[in-house]
Amino acid sequence: MADQADASEPKPAAASTGDTGGTSGTSGTSEAGADNQHTSNIVRSTEPPAESVQTTPSAQVPAAASASASAPAPAPAPAPAPAPTPTPVPASASASASAPASAPIPTPAVAGPSSSAAVEAAAAETATTVAAATAGSPTETAAETAANRPAPAEITIEVDEETPFQSSEDDEAYGSDDAQSSATTSLSSGVRDYTFENSRRYHKFQEGKYHFPNDEPEQEREDMRHCMMVHVCGGALHYSPLKNPQRILDIGTGTGIWAIDMGDEYPEAEVIGIDLSPIQPSWVPTNVRFIVDDAEAPWVYKPNTFDFIHVRSMAPAIKDWEKLMAQAYAALKPGGWMEIQDINWIYYCDDDSMGPDYAAAQMATYIRQGLQAFGIQVNAAEKNPERMAAAGFVDIRHTLDKVPVGTWPRDPNMKTIGLYNRSAVYDGLQGITIGPLTRGLKWSPTEVEVFLVRVRNDLMNSRIHSYVYMHTLCGQKPL
Repeated sequence: MADQADASEPKPAAASTGDTGGTSGTSGTSEAGADNQHTSNIVRSTEPPAESVQTTPSAQVPAAASASASAPAPAPAPAPAPAPTPTPVPASASASASAPASAPIPTPAVAGPSSSAAVEAAAAETATTVAAATAGSPTETAAETAANRPAPAEITIEVDEETPFQSSEDDEAYGSDDAQSSATTSLSSGVRDYTFENSRRYHKFQEGKYHFPNDEPEQEREDMRHCMMVHVCGGALHYSPLKNPQRILDIGTGTGIWAIDMGDEYPEAEVIGIDLSPIQPSWVPTNVRFIVDDAEAPWVYKPNTFDFIHVRSMAPAIKDWEKLMAQAYAALKPGGWMEIQDINWIYYCDDDSMGPDYAAAQMATYIRQGLQAFGIQVNAAEKNPERMAAAGFVDIRHTLDKVPVGTWPRDPNMKTIGLYNRSAVYDGLQGITIGPLTRGLKWSPTEVEVFLVRVRNDLMNSRIHSYVYMHTLCGQKPL
């Protein structure tokens, strides 16, 4: 990825994180979150969408910088007892190849010395297997990417110059996320069974369709992501201007935390959450219920049933967005709203603090590439406004919010958002990488872990001022 961004534009690297997390937020009944530190790109239309939906300008979109191969320096060795020889951290797989959507995809390559012959062999195998797996990945030209991406929020996040330098070794609270789930409950229904792979637990219903785990560490990551998104939205649970909704559908509800908060926010409404995994709590508000279901299967809901349909953090799961939107449109009442919220998988930077070898950006590119092997485009948010218009929705509103990675911003709210974002990614690293990289790119679990050493170090580097965008897309079914 060798493209250089204009000096006046944000400089993205190869790709970024993605999904949900936790506390109750207060929902607005109009366009919520106006006081938050973000700006909006809004496209409105009151005429039939085929004729009236405008195309959001894309001239100011920052060019995607790349994540080229670069071996990290060995991590500092532990303090010697009498006089043992320090063991250097194995060199991780680097990146360089061609990326889909908006950035070239790096191909992992091994660089630098290693103190372990076994690790050297594993890392060398990574270069071969990943290069072979990525050779035929679908790509998108830079022109196509720019044409489909809305102009970014123009706000610049101010850096807190007083933030002390921090690395991954400074915070012992950040532990390993590799622990296997301790759940031992035996359930009779096949829908409620689980499958295990690489010490992580996955859904059994429609097995293999979703490539992230559903165990307790992943649930904690989702709840933290929910809390972060509520902060981004200024304390609101949605951007759509809802007025006394009676029936609400949450697609890909995960732990059910958003649905539960909506049940509290709208006690007169019935809230239904659907997911492939039955991981939701039993004790919920009386107006909230959960169903194990596949959102991409034919819907059984009658037409004109719901006032609001909510889809969040589903970019790593949905293959056919056109079908999903068509089914949502049919199930909505006239005047009802559909809202789609996702964080894109590209890292950006407004200064020169993020280099082309930023391992977190390389990781996100590999995730994006691995999921492409299954027909999933994780940056679908860039083209979803067009899909929503084609489905028949009007008054389409596309909002972009900057989400920092880490505590480097000066603004207290942005600092909190950055802490949530970094923690959700750091603590969930194995969960969000092990599936896409082992299933899609054919890496071994050992190769994944070797690479994640660099990712953890870069995520905890407070001198790197990276951020991602959160896309929120709202559309209304005509009255």
